[in-house]
Amino acid sequence: MVRAFVMVKTAAGKSAALQERISTMEAVLDADIVTGQYDVIVEAEGDEVYTLIDTVATDLRDLGGIVDTRTYICLS
Repeated sequence: MVRAFVMVKTAAGKSAALQERISTMEAVLDADIVTGQYDVIVEAEGDEVYTLIDTVATDLRDLGGIVDTRTYICLS
């Protein structure tokens, strides 16, 4: 299994609704609203790096109200 943390920047006022939607996605283990440069931190897991990246690139980025994402693949 491959794990990653995805930092999500949302449009103003969209964090709570997006956090709820992101939490229900199949690859998502956890999603929390945070303070700082990004608004939501997502912990995700997939069978392969490609599967995980594809999930972020398509499912997550297709949600309305997401401005930017940064994905960090766990090495250990």
